[in-house]
Amino acid sequence: QGGDLCGRVVALGQGVTDVTLGARVTCSICQPEPTSENPMAIAVIGSEFDGAFAQYCVVPARYLYDVTASPLSDIEIGAMPCAYGTAFNLVSRSGVAVGERVLVTGASGGVGLAAVQLALLRGAEVTGQCSHAKSQAVRAAGATVLDRSATPKARSFDVVIDVVGGEGFQHRLEALRPGGRYATSGAVGGPMVTGDLRTVYLNDLTLFGCTLQPREVFSGLVTIINTARIRPVVSKTYPLRDIAAAQADLAAGRYPGKLVLVPPEPAP
Repeated sequence: QGGDLCGRVVALGQGVTDVTLGARVTCSICQPEPTSENPMAIAVIGSEFDGAFAQYCVVPARYLYDVTASPLSDIEIGAMPCAYGTAFNLVSRSGVAVGERVLVTGASGGVGLAAVQLALLRGAEVTGQCSHAKSQAVRAAGATVLDRSATPKARSFDVVIDVVGGEGFQHRLEALRPGGRYATSGAVGGPMVTGDLRTVYLNDLTLFGCTLQPREVFSGLVTIINTARIRPVVSKTYPLRDIAAAQADLAAGRYPGKLVLVPPEPAP
């Protein structure tokens, strides 16, 4: 909760010298904190330390990225770290390349729509699977749409990016061509899945679980932000005091893309 942020630096902690007061900054929701016991350990904004559902937020300076020069608005940048960071990790880990055919499930949601945009940016041919009611945003991004209830055609895709899980897991494995790659970072349709391992090994499939975001991955996203090569789909904004209404709209799945909370301006 509150993992996304874009804001101005108004104060520095003791010993911080490489961050400029007044700079517009953002950061990844997942901060690598490796230990000898767990080299994959992470600290998460909104979990291990307080998130950005607030007028002010404190994060370790080493995780900040300067986005002052970006043509994108604060609202647009504020919509990107979690969804686009997750999606960029999925696209990067699965190695989406020019001309490849990519299936993205949950394509009208925050992460799904971000994955659609980022895969298209890499020159892939993208099919987004989502409900008909929210398919317009997916089409507008440049993807072909497959209805949420449909079964994808077998051996039709080089990469499947799946944030849904649930009952369609086996069909998505079967949708991959031999040597294909499957990447996941979510299970909004259910975490328990049933699949046939023979589909994996007989077709030489590679499966990626994607949570840890290496610094170079988020740095790549920051380059996209600073050059405005992608604009996020922001369906609605709310003043911070209306957070309950925003949460209700999010839970109801009323809108494609992202919803953004706008805190009050700080006093002079």
